Amino acid sequence: MPSTFASFSSLYFSTLLMLLGSGLLSTYLGLRLSAAGVSEIWMGVLMTAYYVGLVMGASVGHRLIAQVGHIRAFVASAGVVTASVLGHALTSSVEVWMVLRWLVGVAMMCQYMVLESWLNEQAESHQRGRVFAGYMLVTFLGLGLGQLVLTMMPELSVRHIILVAMCSSLCLVPVAVTKRLHPAPLHPAPLEIRLFVKRIPQALATIGVAGLLLGSFYGLAPAYASSVGLDTEHVGVYMAVTIGAGLVAQWPAGWLSDRLDRSRMIQVNAVILTTIALLIALVAWPQMLLLLTALFGLLAFTLYPLAVALANDHVEQEERVLLSAMLLVTFGLGASIGPLLGSVLMKVGGAPMLYVFMACSSLLLVVVVRPERVTGKHLVDEAPIQFMPAAGNLASSPLAAAIDPRVDEQVVIDQMQEEVDVQSQPVDEEDDDHRPA
Repeated sequence: MPSTFASFSSLYFSTLLMLLGSGLLSTYLGLRLSAAGVSEIWMGVLMTAYYVGLVMGASVGHRLIAQVGHIRAFVASAGVVTASVLGHALTSSVEVWMVLRWLVGVAMMCQYMVLESWLNEQAESHQRGRVFAGYMLVTFLGLGLGQLVLTMMPELSVRHIILVAMCSSLCLVPVAVTKRLHPAPLHPAPLEIRLFVKRIPQALATIGVAGLLLGSFYGLAPAYASSVGLDTEHVGVYMAVTIGAGLVAQWPAGWLSDRLDRSRMIQVNAVILTTIALLIALVAWPQMLLLLTALFGLLAFTLYPLAVALANDHVEQEERVLLSAMLLVTFGLGASIGPLLGSVLMKVGGAPMLYVFMACSSLLLVVVVRPERVTGKHLVDEAPIQFMPAAGNLASSPLAAAIDPRVDEQVVIDQMQEEVDVQSQPVDEEDDDHRPA
């Protein structure tokens, strides 16, 4: 692992700075709006705008990178993020903030795509697993460090905005000065909605619920923690403990996942998670909250990678890049809806309703995910597929599949080339059977 970090230090460092700024900004905005007495609904709207931007940014990123190249696309995106972040300091209008959050989401997805395609291009086949794990590690680390900044700077002020803008600007430097070769051009992966809905419904349901949970957590948990009496410093600790627990849980969950039935693990996870979320809604003691939120992080942040592993078990290797795009959209939909629903319930029933909403969301998995419904009809020969850590917060793009060791690099390249060949073939007007739908 140390040699892997050394080899890809510039790309990892850029990722770390990006996520540090992103994690700090989300929590800061939640606390700032809460302190100003702004409706919880607007907090949900802001987080929804961010996730909608992330999902839309996948399409924008493909086009931008194809037109101007990787470094220019990264520079342009970082410029948009920096300007949008600084825009929060120029006005207190939540309507303007909503547009700015959407812009940040679109631009950051472009940055993720540049970094992931670069990692994929430079990673040898034998080190792909370590490269992927290192990428997820710096993702969690950046998000956690962003929360801890609040413990050192507890007074909400424009200094937080300046720090986020600095991170957004400085992440340019490692990419701009890297001596590594530029990656090959990108080709967008189409969605195969019907195929995946029919083949992996339980995995998609789990991904959607994970989006509901984590979108609500990032957008509304700071306001909840503040409402139960935690000051800014301890809100940062509250968020960092949850994210840190999610990081620690990845490897034990992976060890169990490769040995036990994954659908059963998701169901048990959901049962315990429902209980923990209800306890958080009922308990307001700061010491007990830290313990409960750590347990929440252990469970909530492992739902996404468990679902990804379950999905890969039932999807052929050549379809896994398309699967990654499908999972991204599914998670993004959940993460966009979750903050809106959670904020409405908080407005109606008070801050604890956030975790009641989360408990209801995880309860859906108890009902929907049933091991006896997994027929094994589409189980691939190499199943169970190796479990890989995943942040589960859209800190990745459809290209994350390319650096996943479960996807063979040559299969990805052949598939992309085949899509290009098909798109370039003329349509025979006399043969309806070969006409594109």
